Amino acid sequence: MGAPLNQVIFPESFQELFTAWNRFPEAILYAGGTDIISRQERNILELPIVFICMDKIPELHRVTRTEQYLEIGSMTKLSKLLELGKIVPKVLQDCIKNIGGVQLRNVATIGGNICSKKQLMDMPAPLIALDAQYELRGDQTIRWVSAARFHSSDDTSLEKLELLSRIRLPLHPWNYEIYKKFYYEAYSSSESLVFLARAQKNTLSEIRVVFKENSILRNKGSEDLLNGKFLPLHRKTAHEYIDNWREFLKNKPEINEFSKFTFLNSIEENIHILSE
Repeated sequence: MGAPLNQVIFPESFQELFTAWNRFPEAILYAGGTDIISRQERNILELPIVFICMDKIPELHRVTRTEQYLEIGSMTKLSKLLELGKIVPKVLQDCIKNIGGVQLRNVATIGGNICSKKQLMDMPAPLIALDAQYELRGDQTIRWVSAARFHSSDDTSLEKLELLSRIRLPLHPWNYEIYKKFYYEAYSSSESLVFLARAQKNTLSEIRVVFKENSILRNKGSEDLLNGKFLPLHRKTAHEYIDNWREFLKNKPEINEFSKFTFLNSIEENIHILSE
């Protein structure tokens, strides 16, 4: 039997959700709705539509903290994450503050931002830098994947009839945390930079830099150049790091030259803060 036009189903458990989803496998999962509204405005939603609204499933709203992790249900509103305060890593807070206005953050969810089909959104960059893990749930399966793998162009991400249910963040302190967003009106696009550094006794123990344009860029080779170096960094070491990134970007023709220039300037600005 076919589904009625624009039917909305409100499951109250995972069992009810997957029962409905197996019955209507072409149904659209409804979180905050911001992506769906955008698709509707562009007339790319085909009728009839069955929506499965996940708002009444308690587990998807749950936020818990242990000594090692912060676990966030995928239906958690962005505004709620800001209300949690310092338990949320600073780069993630700064990212959220740069997503729309208060009204948008009151309805948009972290899971919706991660799984947007419209484009690569803002949250993946800091989540990859923070080594986040995603819990992906199917009718009979639960699996964990890293944020880096999930957002890799080589990965298929979600399987059919599978949803993102939880985000797990390691609670490792960082001495230096920067999130910067660039918006180019001429290109109608936005980019962002995440810069993290951790030191132990005047030694740089770890550095992570993630750049988001239409895809995620992370140059692990450049990170290896600095891990274990004494602070403040010698200027020669800092220049070697920047040159490594410059060579890395030369092999990325999909990134326009203006974006490369902006990114390298930001890298240089941040790395020199750690230098002599």
